[in-house]
Amino acid sequence: MSFSIAGKTAIVTGAANGVGLAIGRHFVEMGANVVFADMDEKELVYQMGDDADKEEHVRIFAGDLRKKLTIANLLSATIDAFERVDILVNASRQVMTTDPLDPEDNSVEELLQQNTLTAMRVSQAVARRMIKQADGETGGSVGSIVNISSIAARRTHPDLMAYSVSSAALDQMTRSMAVALAPHGIRINAVAFGSVMSASLKGSLKDHDEVREAIVDNTPLHRIASPGEVSDAVQYLASDASAFVTGQIITVDGGRTLIDPAAVSAH
Repeated sequence: MSFSIAGKTAIVTGAANGVGLAIGRHFVEMGANVVFADMDEKELVYQMGDDADKEEHVRIFAGDLRKKLTIANLLSATIDAFERVDILVNASRQVMTTDPLDPEDNSVEELLQQNTLTAMRVSQAVARRMIKQADGETGGSVGSIVNISSIAARRTHPDLMAYSVSSAALDQMTRSMAVALAPHGIRINAVAFGSVMSASLKGSLKDHDEVREAIVDNTPLHRIASPGEVSDAVQYLASDASAFVTGQIITVDGGRTLIDPAAVSAH
């Protein structure tokens, strides 16, 4: 089986920055047609350039994907530009702190909407299109969906309760939809990552060497991942190389979820 995604058409959400942007750029380098989607139009244009839509293999789409009409418009824009969609990467995600003892704190509801329900709605719309365009086609994969999750789904940090809950819900949604979509030939998996040296993390670590050291000390491979290492895992799941893989949560964290942070700090 091939790891190639050349000639495929992908939608990448959350593509104006961070891991989403890295995945989108990697896909373009690998020969895919990519629609970079994000709510932040200004940042999309800044990252991709004013003439991005004039490039043969790139389109940008700005809109709030929490709205059903925006999802429909994203799908229409993709079909207008490239005639089909083969890959969806749900990389749109938000992190916020939670006060677990504050009954007025609505962070859980907000992050379930942003990180879980939006990914589910976009996946449903794209899956229906994949099924429709596959009608009459023979052989090969109908499509692949990859959700970008987090090791927070398996770690306990009260201040990040909402993010952990939404990540865990995304993982379970991935498994459930994998079973539902399997009869249609559509695979859905997730990549859960730990700390990745994105521009935002690099900025937050500036002048905070102790935070960087804590991350490295709690990672058996003793370093922070590059965005490209997440992109490679996503490409694997998007390609025919993973043709018999569905409903799986692939962890890219350097072994961080394998150890007890308390045991590390005790040493």
